[in-house]
Amino acid sequence: MAKAPSVWSCVCKMPQGHFEKLYGGFPQKIRHHLGDWLENQPWEHIMGADPFCIEMANSVITQLVEELKKVAKSSGSDAHLILQWVENFKIMAQRDPMAIIQSFKNICKGEMDIVLKQYPRLDMAFHSRQEETMFHFRSKKMLHKLKQTSAAQQTLKLAVESLQFQDLPGLQKKWVFLMEESLTQLSTLQEQTVKRINIWKKQQQKAGNGAPFDENLLPLQDRAEFIFGKYHELCVMIQELKEIDHRLVPQEFFDKINTGIGALIKSSFLVDKQPPQVLKTQTKFQASVNFMLGSKIMTGVNKMPVIRATIITEKGAQELFAPSVSASESLKDGAGEIENGRSVFEFTQATRTCGAVFKNMLLKKIKRCERKGSESVTEEKCAILFTAEIHFSGSTYIIQAMSLPVVVIVHGNQDNNAKATVLWDNAFSEIVRCPFYVEEKVPWRKMCSTLNMKFTSEVGTKHELSADHFWFLAQKIFGDSCLSYDDLKERTVSWTQFNKEPVRERNFTFWQWFDGVVDLTKKHLKDYWSDGLIMGFVSKLFVQKLLSVEPSGTFLLRFSDSEIGGITIAYVIRGEDGSGQIQNIQPFGARDLQILSLGDRVKDLKQLTYLYKKGRKDDVFEKYYKKVSSCGNGYKKTAIIVKVVGDEAEDSQTSWNDAMPMEGIDSQQPSTSHSVHYASPPYGSPAGSPAHISTPQMLYRSVESRYELWLLYVY
Repeated sequence: MAKAPSVWSCVCKMPQGHFEKLYGGFPQKIRHHLGDWLENQPWEHIMGADPFCIEMANSVITQLVEELKKVAKSSGSDAHLILQWVENFKIMAQRDPMAIIQSFKNICKGEMDIVLKQYPRLDMAFHSRQEETMFHFRSKKMLHKLKQTSAAQQTLKLAVESLQFQDLPGLQKKWVFLMEESLTQLSTLQEQTVKRINIWKKQQQKAGNGAPFDENLLPLQDRAEFIFGKYHELCVMIQELKEIDHRLVPQEFFDKINTGIGALIKSSFLVDKQPPQVLKTQTKFQASVNFMLGSKIMTGVNKMPVIRATIITEKGAQELFAPSVSASESLKDGAGEIENGRSVFEFTQATRTCGAVFKNMLLKKIKRCERKGSESVTEEKCAILFTAEIHFSGSTYIIQAMSLPVVVIVHGNQDNNAKATVLWDNAFSEIVRCPFYVEEKVPWRKMCSTLNMKFTSEVGTKHELSADHFWFLAQKIFGDSCLSYDDLKERTVSWTQFNKEPVRERNFTFWQWFDGVVDLTKKHLKDYWSDGLIMGFVSKLFVQKLLSVEPSGTFLLRFSDSEIGGITIAYVIRGEDGSGQIQNIQPFGARDLQILSLGDRVKDLKQLTYLYKKGRKDDVFEKYYKKVSSCGNGYKKTAIIVKVVGDEAEDSQTSWNDAMPMEGIDSQQPSTSHSVHYASPPYGSPAGSPAHISTPQMLYRSVESRYELWLLYVY
């Protein structure tokens, strides 16, 4: 996995005054010379007075002294101070080594606490680093115990071979005790590794909503192989002693080792490349699996095992993982027919991976479950189950890896609602759960995080949603325009509010509306949003408050809250008496922006002069205006311009020279919410007022439209 950011890298970016009281008598400048090294030591895990902890304490202090000697050589004027502290640590180590350990434990914890107050999002990253340190510490502790066990076994073997029977009971008791501790510590390492694998799976699931994800499995594979190797060592040790005298070895040791190896093998098989979570029948898809212990178990196998892919329902998944279900039952047919659902394990030496790729799977049909209440087919969750039979050391293991939940659709119009089901499950399911349970209600703050993650990742922008955006989104999803920030602190939002019930006074759900905004922004507005030119998620009422005190011509861009996938322009105009009126232009949708970009629409609308809080529109939007190019092929140029219908000021300001030449017009007609006209040459018409052509020559006209698109002949 990618290296998580260090606490020290954050400490260096913060004012050093934050840390003055933390170091006590230890000089802050020496702390700086130690850098990342300090936090990479297992200070917090060395506790107690057992021989291992004392040994580890002395070892770490010795490393500390050596590290200080090394940095002293390149620290210039600080060298004398550093070497003085080297001598101090040597003296303290002889008197009370654990005091040094505790001191640095407090320093590292204090630094992390201060950094997390400034950067709370780094909590998981820091936890990941701590977890790695803990695993390495526990590994050393287990190896220490294994060494003691091996020594005790050699003593026991010598006593048996030399017929010193009077010593056998005591030696055997000591060996049994040490072996039990070795197995317990190895089991602890395995539990930690399985937990980390489950966290990896959850991070993989969150990546479906746009969360960053490091898919590298090699660090986890190293752990699994390490544990597997130690199980093998213990098994060899026990078998050797059993061959001398089977009465010396309790049978339970063999049972524990076999159970541990079986659990490790099964947990090491997983889906590393997920199938699409919205899966359309009769459409090809791919997936792949990874068996992290494959290189240890299947080396030298003549015929690699076959993996079979089946689709199972939520009920099937629950039954599959119930303790009462046997392995053979899991091989039954699934809930649908998958074409090309078989593959064979392959080992790749260069990457040390053992897995299989399913390249051209196709779900031909699906057997639907009986649904509950108002549940729709797009709320029904299934999964792809990959199953293989492994033979190792005389035992047979059936290994299974289940994909993330998938929603099966048969038509494209089900895609939006299916994506909502997937988004909710990815965001709010627990790491370990009964398939595929997820809470019906979740905290609004978690929903905010999910919406922000989905928006930024889908659009491909670093410009995140703000607290004001979330306030507007909350008003929309809860149907309450009077909500305050304080009202939202403990508020929960339900699945029904998210994508079952229409938002207030609309015929679409919150998710359908939000997904429309995401799609529009991704395809047509990414750069505008990233440059901070779109206010976006803001209500019409709030816009009136913002613009009411602004000069005439001030405008802003917001997403339409009455249409799916629309962006509108609100601007203020003032009369001669100074009174202001807020105008809202009918929203532009994706088809409109395909015909004429947002930047060119802003350019054409003469009523717009200043973008709210940004500056003059030509200064802000100039880079988005389409450049005029000459036409050297003998043809006359045409152009599309935008005007507000019924605005006489706009009519008088529009001139033929304002028209933007086009090198071609999309054959797709604009939506019926706009007026688009052919205009005749200026002669024969009232000055400044282009004549409308008769109906056969008119693309269309909407009485309700707020603006018009004009296709102009340029002479």
